Amino acid sequence: MTFAIGMIEVLGVPTALEVADAMCKAAQVICVGFENTDLGRITVLIRGPVAEVETAVAAGLAAIRRVNGGELLSVHVIARPHANLEAVLPLGDSQTLVSLGRIDSIIRFPPPLSA
Repeated sequence: MTFAIGMIEVLGVPTALEVADAMCKAAQVICVGFENTDLGRITVLIRGPVAEVETAVAAGLAAIRRVNGGELLSVHVIARPHANLEAVLPLGDSQTLVSLGRIDSIIRFPPPLSA
């Protein structure tokens, strides 16, 4: 089975959660995790079959409009990512995804700007 990675970067936690929820409900994908770079820029990462990821990303984009103040920053789908990406990104092993049907999320939030 050919897998793909889908990424949607949004502004704010509520928008990120709404996007992740919409993507997981719309297609047979696995939410790999969230990456919070800075100042509320959060990337939602999903993984699954290419057609399912494309469907999920479309649903995630539609979900942004449902959040008050929701803002899209970036979106991208990588079909058939190189195997080396599995070693350097928190994407999960393809065999694990297939056998378990899930993967533990890696959520990294930076420390607060002020102490």
